[in-house]
Amino acid sequence: MDINAIIQSLSQIAEDRSVPKNIRASCDECIQNLKDEKEDLSVRINACVSILDEVSNDPNIPSYARTQVWNIVSMLEALQYS
Repeated sequence: MDINAIIQSLSQIAEDRSVPKNIRASCDECIQNLKDEKEDLSVRINACVSILDEVSNDPNIPSYARTQVWNIVSMLEALQYS
């Protein structure tokens, strides 16, 4: 799994105007975390999984975006354990 593919998936959600602003901001935060080379990869992944877990429980998130978030979390976990 490639981290750039994960960042691209997060960007799709972050740029989707039908997704609430707070959820788009959380995706942007994940993107910044993943790009931060100063932190260890596992730390960056854990931070993003935590943020996305909160996002997926938001009652205002559209169902298709929630599915995308779950897929991204799965990709992050696969990357972490590979």
